[in-house]
Amino acid sequence: MFKFMMGCLTCAVVAQGAGAQGPGESGGQKISRAGSATASPGPAAYFTGEVRVEPVFPVTSSINASGGLVTFQPGARSAWHTHPAGQHLVVTAGVGLTQEWGKAVQEVRAGDVVWCPPGVKHWHGASPGTGMSHLAITGSVEGRNVDWLEKVTDEQYASR
Repeated sequence: MFKFMMGCLTCAVVAQGAGAQGPGESGGQKISRAGSATASPGPAAYFTGEVRVEPVFPVTSSINASGGLVTFQPGARSAWHTHPAGQHLVVTAGVGLTQEWGKAVQEVRAGDVVWCPPGVKHWHGASPGTGMSHLAITGSVEGRNVDWLEKVTDEQYASR
């Protein structure tokens, strides 16, 4: 039912073709019921630790962005990556960490919003002792929303 792009709804994995229509595509509002999308584990190639990715909405002809809810268990995190069109992360629960290449690790908490600019190398995930969930709203360029890079090492993760 879902085609997973090499996407971050950590950042991560973003659902495509979920059947949701964009505004005006059906002549009116469309409600996607909670629990109607199938959550999947974050792929081990792009995440360290236990991560769950739930598609929220796909790219459509009306909006060139997708959304997904990503839940990280304590210590879990994405690999380093970039986004060709940028990404907003809305932290919905818990305590997380994020880091831009060459800068210090930053703590984020429920209610915080993170903007990841296009082309900026970064990672995000849960803190060591507390899980974290975020809504990732990710732009797309020619069908691509993320470029995955190397995994975050334990030393990089602990560098805060």
